[in-house]
Amino acid sequence: MKRLLIGTALLAFINLSAQVDFSSTRFGITGGYNYSRVQNAHNPSGPRHTLQGGFLALIPVDRNDQFYIQPEVVYYGAGETGKDKNNKGSAGYDAVYANSYISVPLYFKGYFSEAESEFFGMAGPRFDFLINQKVENPARQVYTVEGDAKYPGINGKAAGFGWGVGLGIGFSYKRKLELAGRYDLGISNTYPDLVESYTGDPNTEKKKSQQVASVTLSYIFD
Repeated sequence: MKRLLIGTALLAFINLSAQVDFSSTRFGITGGYNYSRVQNAHNPSGPRHTLQGGFLALIPVDRNDQFYIQPEVVYYGAGETGKDKNNKGSAGYDAVYANSYISVPLYFKGYFSEAESEFFGMAGPRFDFLINQKVENPARQVYTVEGDAKYPGINGKAAGFGWGVGLGIGFSYKRKLELAGRYDLGISNTYPDLVESYTGDPNTEKKKSQQVASVTLSYIFD
């Protein structure tokens, strides 16, 4: 059964690759607002509001102007804060755990019809490369990049590489101006060194999943 699934996936990939039309690729710019959180990492835990922005390509994979591959290269703000509404005034409420990435999502995108102005859906993997991490006013020293001097191997340093899967839906105006809502679920462990043995929080033994909901606006050139 496993070999059958792998063989089927390989044939589907070969068939898709044969239909890709790089000569008709269009390029564009994209940007938007990110609402991010991280599960099982910091306490207190709250959302971070930040931005994303960069470039995209739209590569046709059929001749009906409906299906595309859309790779992007974007600056991508993520992480979280300590602003849990149930912990106002507590230590760490004003904390900021800011992660900045160069992110490379690779979406399979489908318009619902061949009409110029139409809704679309998109899904695919996202690969994140950490370029900066900033920690301010943490609830505990272990949450910092350096960690605690007593336990130097345990710290809040984010992983240099992460990946996840993304889903989105949006509307295209004449296949040029596009508004989309997206949700990215982190699969990899964002803070691999945070463990219960020092934090005292059993949740930190679990994988620290970074999740981002975003609204983006893109312009695609002719």
